Amino acid sequence: MKIATYNINGIRARLETVTSWLSEQAPDVALLQEIKIVDEAFPREEIERLGYRIATHGQKSFNGVAILSKLPLEDVTRGLPGDDSDDHARWIEGTVIGGQRAVRVCCLYLPNGNPTPGPKYDYKLRWMERMHARVREFLPLEEPIVFAGDYNVIPEARDVRQPDNWREDALFLPESRAAFRRLESLGLYDAIRLRSQAAGLYSFWDFQRGSWERDNGIRIDHHLLTPQAADLLVDAWIEREARGGAKPSDHVPVWIDLDA
Repeated sequence: MKIATYNINGIRARLETVTSWLSEQAPDVALLQEIKIVDEAFPREEIERLGYRIATHGQKSFNGVAILSKLPLEDVTRGLPGDDSDDHARWIEGTVIGGQRAVRVCCLYLPNGNPTPGPKYDYKLRWMERMHARVREFLPLEEPIVFAGDYNVIPEARDVRQPDNWREDALFLPESRAAFRRLESLGLYDAIRLRSQAAGLYSFWDFQRGSWERDNGIRIDHHLLTPQAADLLVDAWIEREARGGAKPSDHVPVWIDLDA
């Protein structure tokens, strides 16, 4: 079961990019972030004709997450528990029925948190605490579960080309990285780091300042796996070349392959 997470930075702006990618790369499951569209306006027909079932949790012009699955998709729920006043569309989860076993997938778009200090950063940290609580609810089930998406967190200095430029950024502040480590300390595994300890593995290059051309990247798109999912991991990789394609997002797809 090949599962890709991909912040597409707007489905309206990149529908052709996304449909071409789905046709060429054919993930079994695609977890999309920043679809930036309400559910009713999502271009279902164009994607369904490629063989995908679709579940969305959209929002006008901002945020928005989606699960696209070639495999049966069941028990979809929308929204991260813990704050009934939070109307941001940043979390969707569902169960994908593979050939050998079911896998729960949670697609997330974690808040950016800038500028800091301030209410946006406070919201980011509260959101991460809510995610921590949700993960804790799942772990006693002892099932393969994948928490994937744009975390807006640079876990370590080796995950950024120029660490000094990010010291005051919400993505790299010590509190953000500590919150990410608290998720891992529950027993989750960073899929990319299960396959490589190398520096220079990036998933995002800003549109400004020639970041792509100078490889001034960061790694902020992650799959965190329960132990049961980690046991099924065949491979994990970053589709770096997508950043150099036609009308790219500033993110690229990050993949895992599970024996499921």
